Amino acid sequence: MRDESTLVHVEYVSERPFDEAVAAFEKAVGSIGSNAFGQVVAASAQANDFENRVRSMEGPSGFMRFLDIDHGAWMARVGLAARCKLYVLGNPLIARTMLEHDLGVGLNVPLRAMIYEDPKSGKTRMAYDLPSSLMARLANQKVMAAAKGLDEKLASLAKAVTGAEA
Repeated sequence: MRDESTLVHVEYVSERPFDEAVAAFEKAVGSIGSNAFGQVVAASAQANDFENRVRSMEGPSGFMRFLDIDHGAWMARVGLAARCKLYVLGNPLIARTMLEHDLGVGLNVPLRAMIYEDPKSGKTRMAYDLPSSLMARLANQKVMAAAKGLDEKLASLAKAVTGAEA
């Protein structure tokens, strides 16, 4: 099976320096690696226990980072100059509001967001693909309603990090 959908890509262009935007992002989202998340799952005997453990790891934005990839660091090793960090972020409690209606959501959660310094303008940008556009191909109204809420939550984070509008 193959299908097509329209992706909506969003970028916030900031006047803030790259390091400041990265620091704001990392302060706004909690941090948990995949091993630690697996331990939380294994240690949670009941739904309430799992929810409490997840909530304790959320940042002020309601998100947590599962993975950071510093593209700039490895690019420097091959002779390329760039300032660029990719983040895998989300929250299983938010993901649940979509996954319970269609497991196909799991392909696109957690989300990815990137903060980078545009080499041409020197401006810092935060970029991501709009969650509702990623979920649209599933044609599920309940998923879309939850995804629209996620759109708003991610936009709030991006505005806080960049001080800009998309």
